[in-house]
Amino acid sequence: MGSYGPEVARARGRDERRSPTIYDVAEAAGVAASTVSRAFSRPGRVNVDTAARIHAAAAELGYRANPLARALPTGRTSMLALVVSDVTNPFFFQIIRGAEGAATEADRTLLVADVHESVAAERLALDRALPLVEGVVLGTSRLSDAAIRVVARERPTVVVNRVVAGVPSVVTDNARGARAALEHLAALGHRSVVYAAGPEASWADGMRWRTLLEAAPDLGVRVHRTDPLAPTLAGGEGATTAVLGTRATAVVAYNDLVAIGLLRGLAAAGVGVPRDVSVVGFDNIFGADFCTPALTTVAAPLSALGQHAVRTLLEGLGTRTPAGVRPALLPAQLVVRGSTAPARVTAGLRRR
Repeated sequence: MGSYGPEVARARGRDERRSPTIYDVAEAAGVAASTVSRAFSRPGRVNVDTAARIHAAAAELGYRANPLARALPTGRTSMLALVVSDVTNPFFFQIIRGAEGAATEADRTLLVADVHESVAAERLALDRALPLVEGVVLGTSRLSDAAIRVVARERPTVVVNRVVAGVPSVVTDNARGARAALEHLAALGHRSVVYAAGPEASWADGMRWRTLLEAAPDLGVRVHRTDPLAPTLAGGEGATTAVLGTRATAVVAYNDLVAIGLLRGLAAAGVGVPRDVSVVGFDNIFGADFCTPALTTVAAPLSALGQHAVRTLLEGLGTRTPAGVRPALLPAQLVVRGSTAPARVTAGLRRR
């Protein structure tokens, strides 16, 4: 049994079927349970001889300290959380992969929470995750700015695809990307463009629409806007009638899923793309070049967004975020494919 044989025997004898606890180790070593806890979580605060006695008793009993429980008092759990609004949206595939790679490089584990475009689900996920993680990355959060700042006061936080004052943010250059899309369409002769809008709570949606409004007069283009849409295939397909009603010759969609949904809806309505109308998406998700026609889109550096967010988060661990922190702006690039073409004089969104 070793030097603590009788005490260990008594501890084991209470219930051979259960795993030993911190209290069993405390009894076997002749110390308080709090001392056992410190011996595992903060060894520098326990006398060397006492710590040796505790570890010998623990080894004899087969006790293993719970690494999460041991880490909670210090907040160093080696885990990070990434909260995404919809994990089924391909926009997040590369972001997750990039974030996971950066976390692995730093010997951290990344927990991913899918909140289904629900503010209530996002709040619940954060309530459960915050006690367990060292920091949080919020991917396209639908929370208010004030709510995000509350999260940032509890744990280091980085926001992806959105800018929140006082909180580190990593975003694509939405303004440059939206302007590039409109410049491309204007160069093709399109003078009436409709924006297939995204969710009302989306920061990126507001940024893209404002850019289109500001750029349109310089380019000699009129822009219209649909009501807010779900950022999904169904959202885009369901907007077909509204888009047709504008009689525009080109569409800039909130994201690629909405754009691909519109391709379906327009085809069903007998409107040819790009014969009658050109369509531009956003993000360059996996599959944007699989549809027919392949989608012209504003490419976001999705993997780099995830990597940069996690690296920014790790740099800020243990520090308070200064007010007025500048967002990291990653470049966007227009990728021209088959869904855009020169405007026809007689073209317009109309049923055939």
